[in-house]
Amino acid sequence: MDKQADHPEMAAANGDDEPATGVFHTISSTDLVTQIARQITEAIVSGNLRPGSRLTELQLSREFGTSRAPVREAARLLESQGLVVSSPRRGFFVRTLEPQDLHDIYELRIGLEVHAALLAVDRITEHEIDRLQRQIEKMYALADEGSLEQQIMEDFTFHRLLCAASGNRRLLKVYDELATEMRCGIALIGRLFDSAHRLAETHEPVLDALRERDADKLAAAVRFHIVEAQDQVVELFSEISRRPKP
Repeated sequence: MDKQADHPEMAAANGDDEPATGVFHTISSTDLVTQIARQITEAIVSGNLRPGSRLTELQLSREFGTSRAPVREAARLLESQGLVVSSPRRGFFVRTLEPQDLHDIYELRIGLEVHAALLAVDRITEHEIDRLQRQIEKMYALADEGSLEQQIMEDFTFHRLLCAASGNRRLLKVYDELATEMRCGIALIGRLFDSAHRLAETHEPVLDALRERDADKLAAAVRFHIVEAQDQVVELFSEISRRPKP
């Protein structure tokens, strides 16, 4: 059996002449750097590129059907976003997150989303509230189907909708950056709560407070919801980090 076929990150971590990973596809000539960065980001957050994997410029340029220059620029862009790190004379590598990194990310997320929620109290529309309700319903349905990965994606969509309801585009941009890093950590953990339904249930108090337009109740609900997720994620991530390396 071809181990590299089972573990695409191995192909990115080794020599320049190795076979294609199958993770990426050829892209068009418009805005190459952004498109390459987007595909690499998705490979990282989905777990196809693991922490510590090397981003080999020559191999990736072949898979994307480009020269090496836009691949290098995309890697630099991802480095500025905290997803990739560079090593002199060795190149770029997928960043390895530590438990403290996730703790800090969630602390920032608490402040960001509480502020977004308080702005949304006066700005959110009934249509946006209905969309949030549908997101919770999706999470419940996916819990019944056993689709954890998609359920987590719908969780991020719920929180993005909440941030969007603030009406502050800069705030939404910061949330998107945080969400990318959070998805990296959660991809390594593989789960959030012991019960799939618990993930959906934790959003109910947030939506109830929004419907009531109760700012104090909403701030408390958002804070409690994110702190609970923070405790779960950091604890599970710490357990993984303590395991002996294979």
